[in-house]
Amino acid sequence: MADEPSSLPALRVTGLRKTFGDFVAVDGVDLEIVPGGSLAVVGESGSGKTTTARMIVGLEEPTAGTVLLGGRAHPGRRAATAERRRFAREVQMVFQDPYASLDRRQKVGDSLAEILALHTDLRGAPLADRVAELLDQVGLDERQGAALPRALSGGQRQRVAIARALAVRPRLLVLDEAVAALDVSVQAQILTLLTDIRRRTEVAYLFITHDLGIVRHVCDDVLVMHRGRVVERGPAETVLTDPEAPYTRRLRDSVPRRGWKPTRRTAQNGSQE
Repeated sequence: MADEPSSLPALRVTGLRKTFGDFVAVDGVDLEIVPGGSLAVVGESGSGKTTTARMIVGLEEPTAGTVLLGGRAHPGRRAATAERRRFAREVQMVFQDPYASLDRRQKVGDSLAEILALHTDLRGAPLADRVAELLDQVGLDERQGAALPRALSGGQRQRVAIARALAVRPRLLVLDEAVAALDVSVQAQILTLLTDIRRRTEVAYLFITHDLGIVRHVCDDVLVMHRGRVVERGPAETVLTDPEAPYTRRLRDSVPRRGWKPTRRTAQNGSQE
């Protein structure tokens, strides 16, 4: 972790904008996360939330605006390799499909060791000890560390992806629909794991999701996006309980509640569809 004063935000985004030709994907997004904080960016598909995340981690170049991690800007793709690696240590991303981000021919423990060897000076026994520590941190053991990704369940593979992201002790962890593809019971396990990790470390979370139902389990604050713009923001409990924006209310009302039963539309001829 960097040595800057903790008074600096883990992440500060100002006036972020992204256009693709005439299409405006993200328009004037501002957000901030304190060290150890957790912000959910929510919205339907096409709202601009994933494009925002990709600009924050450096996978997309902003058309306008600034992204500061601990007060420092992204070095840019033309910067020296060492400078770009330093930034990569500051922000890591966990994707929806962990299998796509893992080398299918590489054992789990070796994939963690590879990240550590690239970004740190650890070698030999200290490196092996750090690999074991990471596996334990995400609830995996030595047997799973010696396995190939295909031998693990979807939830276990996502734990591996989280361990890889945490390996270099980042300032910010960006989770893009990180539990969307998992069964509900496995989702709960991963959300509990993320909550526990945040409690024990200083890592901040930027949680990208379309699912308001999971937000209050891991996030302090919520930012709601619609058609590239921020339409509402505030503490998670306030936004989820008493949203002000009509769009946020529609999102909230679309979340199934206890006792909810689906109804069929009645066609014009009186039959049910």
